[in-house]
Formats: sequence, C-alpha cells, structure tokens
Amino acid sequence: PATEPLRARPLSISEVSARTSLSADTLRYYEKAGLLFPVDRSSSGQRRYVAHDLEWIACLMRLLETGMSIADMQRYAELRARGDVSLAERLALLRENRGTRLTTRRRLAASGVVQRRGRGGAGWHGD
Repeated sequence: PATEPLRARPLSISEVSARTSLSADTLRYYEKAGLLFPVDRSSSGQRRYVAHDLEWIACLMRLLETGMSIADMQRYAELRARGDVSLAERLALLRENRGTRLTTRRRLAASGVVQRRGRGGAGWHGD
C-alpha cells in the first residue's frame, strides 16, 4: 500500500507504481499537473520518491475515490502547499466536493439510472 513505511532508500517510479497501483504515466502526469511537488531525482535523472511523497500520493488516491475532479485536486494541492493557513479553505473544498457528489447521486437516483443499495439493485452506496 501507498502508506506502507519506506526503508531508508528512496523508491523508483516503478516501485511506487507497484505499491500504489498507479501507472508510471499517471505518476508523471500528477507531477506535471501540479498534483505532486517535483520529485527528487537521482544523478541519472530518475525520480526518487520518499515517504512524504507516498503519503501525499495516498491522499490523492483518497481524493480520487471521492470522485473529486482533477481541477479540484489541483486546487487542493495548491492550498496544501500554503500550509496550515489554508485549512479552512481545504475543508470548504472537501465539503463542496461532497455536496456535488450527493447532488449527482440524487439526480441519478431520481432518473432511475442508479438505485440505492437495498432498493432492488447493486447501485451506489448512500452517504
């Protein structure tokens, strides 16, 4: 798992990919898109991930699981880079994302496209 403790040595992109189930291309994209701080590089230019990189990747994966858009994840990453002064804004963004998800689920349920579990289908889980 992404949160598994690291040994003293940094990990390569392929090792991080194996730990997180994210492809190397996805990890490169996250860095290019500003979701990850630039990752340290070896003398030969290979990415070298350390514990705090994996902790943040695990957080990004949780944000993805909530259905947060890449744009909102980028905003969250920008706020995170500002430190504790942005805690209220980060919380507001998380709450907004939750509200958007619930509204979308309600619309889908009302249209009959998706049903709540327990109402005759294997649809989505309610919050």
